[in-house]
Amino acid sequence: MDRGDTEAPSPLWKIIVVAAIAAGVQFGWALQLSLLTPYVQTLGVPHAWAAFIWLCGPISGLLVQPIVGYSSDRCTSRFGRRRPFIAAGAIFVAMAVFFIGFAKDIGHRAGDSLEKSTKPRAVAIFVTGFWILDVANNMLQGPCRAFLADLSANDHKRMRIANGWYSFFMAVGNVLGYGAGSFSHLHKILPFTRTIACDVYCANLKTCFIIDIIFLMSVTITAVTTVKETPLTCNEVVEDDEGKSSGAFIGELVTAFKTLKKPMWILLLVTCLNWIAWFPFLLYDTDWMGREVYGGIVKGTAAQEKLYDDGVRAGALGLMINSIVLGFTSLGLEPVSRLIGGVKNLWGVVNFILAACLAGTVWITKVAEAWRAKHGHQILAPPNNIKSSALAVFGLLGIPLAVTFSIPFALASIYCSTAGGGQGLSLGVLNLSIVIPQMFISVVSGPLDSEFGGGNLPAFVLGSIVAAISALLAILALPNPPKQVSLNPVMAGGH
Repeated sequence: MDRGDTEAPSPLWKIIVVAAIAAGVQFGWALQLSLLTPYVQTLGVPHAWAAFIWLCGPISGLLVQPIVGYSSDRCTSRFGRRRPFIAAGAIFVAMAVFFIGFAKDIGHRAGDSLEKSTKPRAVAIFVTGFWILDVANNMLQGPCRAFLADLSANDHKRMRIANGWYSFFMAVGNVLGYGAGSFSHLHKILPFTRTIACDVYCANLKTCFIIDIIFLMSVTITAVTTVKETPLTCNEVVEDDEGKSSGAFIGELVTAFKTLKKPMWILLLVTCLNWIAWFPFLLYDTDWMGREVYGGIVKGTAAQEKLYDDGVRAGALGLMINSIVLGFTSLGLEPVSRLIGGVKNLWGVVNFILAACLAGTVWITKVAEAWRAKHGHQILAPPNNIKSSALAVFGLLGIPLAVTFSIPFALASIYCSTAGGGQGLSLGVLNLSIVIPQMFISVVSGPLDSEFGGGNLPAFVLGSIVAAISALLAILALPNPPKQVSLNPVMAGGH
């Protein structure tokens, strides 16, 4: 069902307009990573249980993205194959973000007490919105990437350009999201966001999500109204179904795995280990800043809570720095990979950087704890050298993150080219090696942290060890791709 051999690649402006959707999606994802773990604890959910809420992301990715990808490959809507899913995904994202941002207000009106620390109705509304958000994100991202592949019409250079612009707008969305999350007075733009049930932190989160809704809907409406698709005809679907059983989706998914060659299996293994290393930090980085680095407490005195909020905002600033480093690093991935002997060596080296940075969080935490012990019971923010060290870790992690966002997808597009599925289904196969690690970390990290004192360090140490293993596998077991394939993830569109 691939028309790339018969159609010419679309103009660059169309690719850029569609790729810009990534900025809206990543804006919301950055807000999730930087603000939602601390926010859910203000609803009364213990830190150990907060990890389980993140299970909705990988479960929805495991189920939704392959199904949506397969369905979009075969959609016969007059609006095209991908655009109906992109539009529906954006609408559901807006709905979910509303539930998340207004959970405390809705819960209060439904009967939650302001005096009690646990707010069960708000938690139920939040979790419902969070699950819808992750399902909607998967509805949106998979078809968006597949749409870019359709516009590229199997032209390898154009596909590199499309992936590059998508990665570039991911970095833009990260900077916007983390930047918005680091401002403590953003709620003043929309004063109505602060209510009797919603304090300043909650109002800032609510304001960020309202801005995200407006931004995402703007870029999505622009894309789906200006970039047209050629609808898939029923005859094309019937021709593609010839010789297949009624369970075509399961059949194609099984076929995709059966036809995977050894390089692809190794890629899936390295990607899986890589994301096991990444997810502890991605889920708890701002909580680590507020709890371990700044020494704040989610449910403590007013001063302790303020210290925690200051740490979370500093973490959001660190994530913004991380995204800037990510964007600039992406410019040099291809020439650097040639200098050090190929992309597998590059991936291995940066995974060692990831391992070192995650191990470094232990040293920074111990220094911060020693500083607080020296100053007794005074509630003070850490000195500049500790804050700078923590922000430096965030910045350095932008280097391996640039590789994580580019090389696996580029290699998968090569290794899976003969898997027998469409663009959407092929992305779903790679996605399995990302969502399964997230499910593992969501289940393991909370109990692991509780077993060793309730902090974030045990999960970070686990991530450091696994990152080192993935680095060795990348260097020793993963084959280099064909030399003619470029892996530059960001600025290929500027050629």
